[in-house]
Parts: sequence; structure tokens; C-alpha cells
Amino acid sequence: MVIAVDAHRIAYMALPKAGCSTVKAALAQIDPSVTLPPEDERDVMTWHGLYPTVRFRPHRWAQYGGYWRFCVVRDPLRRLLSVYTNRVVERRDLHNCRNILRGRVDLPKDPDPDFFFCNLKAYVAASSVIKHHVLPAWLFLGPDLGAYDRVLKTTELASLGEELSARSGRPVEILRENRSSLQLSFDDLGPEAQRAIRDHLAEEYRYLRDFYANPLAEPAAVPCTGPLRRVS
Repeated sequence: MVIAVDAHRIAYMALPKAGCSTVKAALAQIDPSVTLPPEDERDVMTWHGLYPTVRFRPHRWAQYGGYWRFCVVRDPLRRLLSVYTNRVVERRDLHNCRNILRGRVDLPKDPDPDFFFCNLKAYVAASSVIKHHVLPAWLFLGPDLGAYDRVLKTTELASLGEELSARSGRPVEILRENRSSLQLSFDDLGPEAQRAIRDHLAEEYRYLRDFYANPLAEPAAVPCTGPLRRVS
């Protein structure tokens, strides 16, 4: 299903770990079709309960041709690293993984970042939660980002509040939801984990090439075209 606010003809496709909790919370402020629980009973799962994140389906998306259609993207490396800091460390999702708990796979529930990224394929196969959050962006946003009226980076979410407010005639406050308190950088990882991440994200950076340069790409060799000369 497409996340739509029919009253204001707004349609949104969510990408996991790309500000989707924040965007959903903003949409709920202007959506008359939803009933919010009391403020002290809300948490990040409130927004996902209201607006589930689903994969892109062309026939569903085509039904919203007259809507203002948008999505939010995030730097692929930052998005992937946040899966570890938020889903593995903070939310401890692997402690609820049935395949691990029942001994079907031999994987630690609290891996260090190097082990996690070196064994990312195994964790994706074992845990549906991890898989959901590391699937490539095009599965959620579709093959053609040109089909959107606006593609925002996560660093531009403040301007989304202004856009939603203008379209709804109501004030919209952008509050950062589900922000990880932990920090992990590419340089914190060992060579094998870095290589695994580089390989995993190569296609993702190609898909988002109009928005993010690939900082992990190996520099191309520069051919020597001048005459050779002996150095004494």
C-alpha cells in the first residue's frame, strides 16, 4: 500500500532507515483519517502502525498520479551503518530472531560491527527484520526516481515540514524520530568488513548517483600517456 494522505492528495513511499519514522509522524499531523493515541502513549512504533512500510508496486503507485508524490533517500553508507547501531545494538532485534534462538543458525545475537558486516548475508537470511532494513532502496522506491515530484535527502527534512504545511494549510513540526544515539563510522571497521560493505553498496550508490557520490569506490587507475623517460 502507498502511504497517502487523501485529504491533501499527498503520496509517500517510505525507505527504511531513511527518516521514515520522522516523515510518518509529520504526515499524521495533517491526516484527518488517523486517530492518534494520547501523546504520552506514543512511540516510534505508533507511526509504523499507522503507516506500514511496504515495497514498491507499479500498479499501486499508478493510482496516485494526481497526487503530490515524494520520497526521502539517505546516503547508503550511513543508512547501512545505522542498521547495526539502531537495530542490532539499541533495539536488540537479534535477541528476538527465531532462527538464532532455536539454533537453526549459529550466529551471535550481539555481534561486533566487523562480524556483523562480514556476515551480513547470513544475518539477512536469518532475520526478517535485518533483511527489511538492508534491502536495496529501489525495492521500496521503484526503478525510476524521476517518477516522484520531489526526492528529498534526509538532510532536507526541515523543508518537508514547510511543504506539507503549505499543502495542508496546517502547521507541521518535524521531530526526529528513532534517531540512534550511537555513532559508527566506516573507519571504525576492519579491512574485511569495509570490503564487504563496499561490495554490498556498489549497486546502491549507482541507483542514487544523482544524489550521492560513492565515497567507497576504488579510484580508477590513471594511464600514463606521456613519453617514458629514465630517472637517474
